Amino acid sequence: MRTPGNDDELAAGFLFTEGIVRRPADVDSIATCGPPAMTGSINVVRVEFADEVGVDLERLERHFYTSSSCGVCGKSSLDAVAVQGHYEPRTAKMPIAADTFKALPAALLRHQAVFEKTGGLHASGLFGSTGEILAVREDVGRHNALDKLIGRSLLSDQLPLSEFGIVVSGRASFELMQKAMMAGVPILAAVGPPSSLAIELAEEFGMTLVGFLKADRFNIYAGAQRIVD
Repeated sequence: MRTPGNDDELAAGFLFTEGIVRRPADVDSIATCGPPAMTGSINVVRVEFADEVGVDLERLERHFYTSSSCGVCGKSSLDAVAVQGHYEPRTAKMPIAADTFKALPAALLRHQAVFEKTGGLHASGLFGSTGEILAVREDVGRHNALDKLIGRSLLSDQLPLSEFGIVVSGRASFELMQKAMMAGVPILAAVGPPSSLAIELAEEFGMTLVGFLKADRFNIYAGAQRIVD
């Protein structure tokens, strides 16, 4: 289930954040195929890998981290993320002013064109150290919105995102933190609260995690050293 649009980025981002592909060269082609649905959108995306890319079919049969019912928990989940990760967010500096965080929700909202019309979509935004929103992707699923954003960066060969942060419109779940970590993002800011496992992941990998982000306040759950008062 997803909001149609940027489907190539969604497929690429999902494959990357699940550790199936690592770089743009791993993807030979991405194409929509099959008959259109009643809405006119095509709901099948075919991804062809480069010849040297191996795929663990048993791994593809299990539940992915994008499912909230996949049973991930505790230390085993953090160990699994560590094995899949290719980048080290801990080493990224990216100092950012506290007031810059407070401006992010309004800046993200200005880029949410579909949300403005429907009020029903999540968004993930990529921002720089001065708070400018560089790219936004929307989707009915918050995991999909972030996969689209990361897929955009993968296909344009911009990974790792070690000099950028991500702001999300909902809560900071373990799955969103896992995806951000895979992309090498040092900072994740959420309008809503974080889960306890999201906090553990941020602490484990040296990421900055901000929650309950509003125009006048926010909470810091991990990585306070990057935030300049």
